[in-house]
This record gives sequence, C-alpha cells and structure tokens, in this order.
Amino acid sequence: MSVWSCRFLYIPTTIRLSASLPFSFSSPSSSSFPRNSRFFPSASLYFRSTRSAILQRAFSSSAAGATTAMGDAPDAGMDAVQRRLMFEDECILVNEDDKVVGHDSKYNCHLWENIEKGNALHRAFSVFLFNSKYELLLQQRSATKVTFPLVWTNTCCSHPLHRESELVDEESLGVRNAAQRKLLDELGIPAEDVPVDQFMPLGRMLYKAPSDGKWGEHELDYLLFIVRDVNVNPNPDEVAEIKYVNREELRELLRKADAGEGGLKLSPWFRLVVDNFLFKWWDQVEKGTLKDAADMKIHKLE
Repeated sequence: MSVWSCRFLYIPTTIRLSASLPFSFSSPSSSSFPRNSRFFPSASLYFRSTRSAILQRAFSSSAAGATTAMGDAPDAGMDAVQRRLMFEDECILVNEDDKVVGHDSKYNCHLWENIEKGNALHRAFSVFLFNSKYELLLQQRSATKVTFPLVWTNTCCSHPLHRESELVDEESLGVRNAAQRKLLDELGIPAEDVPVDQFMPLGRMLYKAPSDGKWGEHELDYLLFIVRDVNVNPNPDEVAEIKYVNREELRELLRKADAGEGGLKLSPWFRLVVDNFLFKWWDQVEKGTLKDAADMKIHKLE
C-alpha cells in the first residue's frame, strides 16, 4: 500500500475524533488519548501535505473550543474534588417504594430542575455514630461542598452508588457497605472501626429540600445508627469541623440554629431526624435496645 493511501485512510478517523474533543475535554472523568493509539500515526505521516495542515488546524480549533467551553461552563468554579464526585458518582434512582428504576450522575440527581420534574429521587443514607459515652458525632460540611456547604449535620450523609456491592437489598447490606466506605472517605474512620454488621438500619425517610435555587436533595434516606469508639481523621475536602455532643449540647445547637446565632445552620435532613426520631432513639441507644426501634418503614416527611 502506498504512503498516500495510508494518509487517506486515517483522515476520516481523525476528523471524527477531533469533532468529539470538546465533549471529552469538558468531562472531568475523561482521559487523554494514548500516545501509541492506532488512531494517531506518527507526525511525519500527517504533516507532509496540505491535507495534513488542514487536519492540524481542525485539531487545534477543536481543542481551543473545548477549553473555551470549559471556562465558560456555569460550574467552572466548582471545586475540583467535588466536580469529580458530581460527575463520576452514579446514584441509584428509585421510586417512592424504594424500587430501583435506574441510575444517574450525582450532578443530575441534585439539580433542582430535575428534582422538580420528578426525575431525581435516589437512595441515600445518614449515619448517626455514638461513642461509648453515648455522645453523637456531628460534622460541619466543608465550604467546597456543592449542596449545603458549611451546615452542621449528623456524622455522615451520602449515597450508595450504582455498583454491585452497594446495590444489595438484603438486610440493607448495600447501604451499609456504602456507609463504611464514606466514613473512611469523609472522616478517615478505618473500616475495622465500623464493621458493616454493626450498623443498625432503623428506618427510611423520604424528603425533598432545596439548597440554593440551583441545587437540592430528593432522597430516600436510610437512617443508620452505630455505637463505636473510633479513630477520626477528617478529610478537609469533605469536612470543615467535627464535634461530639450530648443531648443538652445538641439542644443548645438547635436553639442557636433557630435563633440564627453566628450564622449556624443545620442540614434539612438532620433537622427532620431530630424533630421526628432522634431523642427517642437516643434513649434506646443508651438502653441497648436499638433493635426495638427498627421498623424500616418509609416515612414521608417535609
């Protein structure tokens, strides 16, 4: 085969790849093409003719367009770590009976316009971790969080992902696996400190809450309790501050939030749990009778 025919065969492939570059560059999870790809023959093959010069200009134009599009994106200022999580994490979409109906990116699941359309209900979990003194570990979400930055909330709040280990419905095992993963990610709590079989799922909560007009939550939230003394090493990308509180200290925190003192805010899901369940379940934490509280009903709260 002649050298010229080799050039001709590569041209359509190169044009197709160049045209797709803006989408590849704009996705935070995309990776660069391998240098030894069969779609990228040597430079000496491309740049010996005017046809190759045209291809070079097309490639440069596509890359420039991708950079411009990324810079002009409405979420261009999003923290890099949070951007990666928003696009790479695939949440589990469910109906109001907690039946899996699909999956979508964390980004799409938290856009308020999608929530308003009824297309974003997904599984979540909220961990309430108590130490051996029956104090509850709270966290303040980091300033870089996309939804509800700097609000105080329960120990850990996140989502099981659309992966085999976190889709297991039996005894809420998938959700408990996810809780163990996120306690390590957010708070640096080693897996051995929080064995999966020590999480007690008490119930499920269906709620909807706006964040800032663009973002919000629409979740079917599993409420997981656990009593363990743990090692904590918070991840600053996720957590701004932590504290253990007893009942009276939590009530004082609620009072300050209600009064707006110091700009203190609580997450809406935490407040729903506090107002509907927490203190009566706290009694059973201290008595060692948490199993008596577990019903796994889906409570629709507003």
